[in-house]
Amino acid sequence: MSGTLNKVMLIGHLGDEVKMHYFEGGGSIGRFPIATNETYTSKQTGERVTNTDWHNIVVRNKAAEICEKYLSKGDKVYVEGRLKNRQWQGEDGNTRYTTEVHVQEFTFLSTKKESMANNQGQAPQPAVQQANPSTQQSSPAAVSQPEQEDDLPF
Repeated sequence: MSGTLNKVMLIGHLGDEVKMHYFEGGGSIGRFPIATNETYTSKQTGERVTNTDWHNIVVRNKAAEICEKYLSKGDKVYVEGRLKNRQWQGEDGNTRYTTEVHVQEFTFLSTKKESMANNQGQAPQPAVQQANPSTQQSSPAAVSQPEQEDDLPF
């Protein structure tokens, strides 16, 4: 294979609200963290252990506005994009580095409102999907299925 590939796919929960920044000329950027979890049973203690990793997510323009409108802290989302590294000078003069996922596609898997409705025994609200944020669609579509936890040996 002569080419290269830079692709990231994550399913996780928002750790904070979408933070928007608007530019002259109408462009915008949205940033939010996503938490992903790895759960396993410790061979030494027999207890279940959960490790959480945090990912910095960046969404642009219309997709950012859609995320701001429909997503809130705790919502489950699928994002697909590219890893980008960034560096800048901090206020203390030190060079800072960060790795971000620049989103190209995303799907809203559940919302806080839907989770609260399920906990109260009500029917779930339809989840919002935006399969390709480059298309100028902003209408929600139902795509959610109830999740079932698998007891896989790995």
